[in-house]
Amino acid sequence: MKKIALLLIIALSAKYGFSQAKKPLYTYPFGVQSYTYRASFLNSVAATLDTVKALGITEMEGPNPKNISPEEFKKMLTERGISMPSIGLDYETVVNNPQEAIRLSKIFGSLYVMVAWIPHGNTFTIDDAKKAVADFNKAGQVLKAQGITLCYHNHGYEFGTYQDGTLFDYLVKNTNPQYVSFELDMLWAFHGGADPAALLKKHGRRFKLIHLKDIRKGVANDLTGTTDINNDVALGTGQINVPEVLKAAKAIGIRHYFIEDESPAHATQIPETIKYLKSL
Repeated sequence: MKKIALLLIIALSAKYGFSQAKKPLYTYPFGVQSYTYRASFLNSVAATLDTVKALGITEMEGPNPKNISPEEFKKMLTERGISMPSIGLDYETVVNNPQEAIRLSKIFGSLYVMVAWIPHGNTFTIDDAKKAVADFNKAGQVLKAQGITLCYHNHGYEFGTYQDGTLFDYLVKNTNPQYVSFELDMLWAFHGGADPAALLKKHGRRFKLIHLKDIRKGVANDLTGTTDINNDVALGTGQINVPEVLKAAKAIGIRHYFIEDESPAHATQIPETIKYLKSL
């Protein structure tokens, strides 16, 4: 009888267009980049972290705000059930003092160290890229010996053409995959003229992390690596095809997703972003 009932349900579903509920596209913990709350942290670290917790966010990409020690910030995160799988540090610290990067990573229990900017002049050149490759390979080897993965976070200026690809392609091809991985920033990739989803498909598992960001409609692309902070908008309201990016990220196994909203409107936009992600 059970088999007959099941067959009847299937037949009725086919006839009347019923279907099982679709599985959600976004199935990962909600994370946030600490830079999003840079102004709020200056007023109250505790109150800001309470807000983060209330949003259902359980991961944060660091580092700690300047007005609190790493140890105390880690304690406050733990009290709220928030982990820090990745920590963002400047190029000079990671390259010239990797032991400091390791020290901070150990405090927070971070498995990734992210660098978001390569020093350069008005234009990012092949010479800048070559120096970064050498520096990242060297520092990445030191970090890897301690179980930490160095990730470079694109910022838009790396997508100038070079040979049969871009300078970003050069960075990926010439860094040692044993020591250097990447974090995709959706907004900056798009703003630099790249397709974020296609970038994930092209370089696959070299990407370990992702910044969830969208850019205001009508903003033109360029290679400056900068744009007005008000051009950060809630996911799904800007120019980027977010579902395609998430599908590509899921296919290559990315597990850590950090919402980053640099705009003054982040307090209203982040709840919109989370609602949008839940709706996919």
